[in-house]
Amino acid sequence: MTLRRRDLVRWLGAGAALAALPRPLYAAAAAPSEYFIFIHAAGGWDVTLWADPRVEKRGLVDPASTENTEIAPLTRWKSATLDGDTQTFAPLTASDSKLVLGPGIGDLWDVRSRLTVINGLAMNTVSHPDGTAFCATGRHLAGGRSPASSIDVALANELGTEQLLPAVAVQFPSAFVGDRLDRRAVPLRVSSAATIAKSLSRGTGYLDVTDRDAITALLSGEARELATRVTFPETFARVAAQEDALPRLLGDELAQAFTQKALQAAHPRFDYKARFQAQGALSAAFAVEAIKRDLVRCVGFALGGLDTHNQNYKQHAHTQQELFGVIATLVAELDATPHPTRHAAKLADHTHILVFSDFCRTPQINLAGGRDHYPNNSMLVISPKFRGGQSFGATDVEQVLPADVASLGRPLAPPDVLATFLHAFGIEPRTYLRDGDVIPEMLV
Repeated sequence: MTLRRRDLVRWLGAGAALAALPRPLYAAAAAPSEYFIFIHAAGGWDVTLWADPRVEKRGLVDPASTENTEIAPLTRWKSATLDGDTQTFAPLTASDSKLVLGPGIGDLWDVRSRLTVINGLAMNTVSHPDGTAFCATGRHLAGGRSPASSIDVALANELGTEQLLPAVAVQFPSAFVGDRLDRRAVPLRVSSAATIAKSLSRGTGYLDVTDRDAITALLSGEARELATRVTFPETFARVAAQEDALPRLLGDELAQAFTQKALQAAHPRFDYKARFQAQGALSAAFAVEAIKRDLVRCVGFALGGLDTHNQNYKQHAHTQQELFGVIATLVAELDATPHPTRHAAKLADHTHILVFSDFCRTPQINLAGGRDHYPNNSMLVISPKFRGGQSFGATDVEQVLPADVASLGRPLAPPDVLATFLHAFGIEPRTYLRDGDVIPEMLV
């Protein structure tokens, strides 16, 4: 799969269709400084191995043990007695946080004080597409289509329209829905990070760089001249701004910076030979590089391999460890990278990460040794805006159903997390979400 021609045409030519609408009233003042990374842990993760660890044979739960789990690759496995000679894992705890996590968390445990875990999310679905859309948009699919914009598009629309690339989606479930959105926020959707470099390159068979620059200057000048004579000049001013940006966007510098070889050389900390998450590591490297260059506002990408209907424990914990390892390396890269526009600040101070999966896996093991789809879930946030080292929400003791949250009188659900995320940046959630309550206790 390559860059969709329809998406590229809409992306490069979006300015021509802009409507002269006022910007949303709640646009945050911090727009020039904040960046966002959204990660889809594709397939449906087993929350008992990381977010909501279970080490007892209680109710329907069949916990991970030395009888059913390949523990050799797990760096965070610490044995504890289950029964007889069988060993399960001891949940990870520490005095510097209130989190209790399982061994699948891997190297992300080292930054536990910065993790905000949301457990017991009521999904009301066991469909991969529907669960994914619900977590990304706060709405279930309608006729197979998303009825609302995804979280990355909402933030790009509010905070990123001045960026060269407001939103980039690498196999991420982005959805641009609504006639009042700025069409500059249409996400660039690609199958892999390496595809971006190819999409930015231009042949010289018909036009060379000088020809293209001349055409761009002509179109930009016409747009600015039209802006002086129309009722809504903002429309043509935006078109001119996009035309002005094209030489930088399509220049050799960016095309060369985003090749697979260049990304790997610029960010060697990522494991590009990982068994399960090699492509995800490249996507994470692109996210850091694009943000470092102040080119994007939102990057979304997928980390997969979690749909374990067979041999769940043989591979799932190892897959999770690699997945969270990519995120741990991403955090380390953001810590080590200066902010492109804020003096003496690092990217980690102004980059906000949200991780979600389709749903979780059943409490019980099936006949094939796997776990199937189950309408419960967890999410992970790493953000200076959120209270780190804590978890919110819960499942009941049998890990059968999400448990009620006292302040709501019901379980948490994905729209609550999305509403809280938008609210953290001064954005009115109801602009983009039909449902969901802001949970103030999650925020700093």
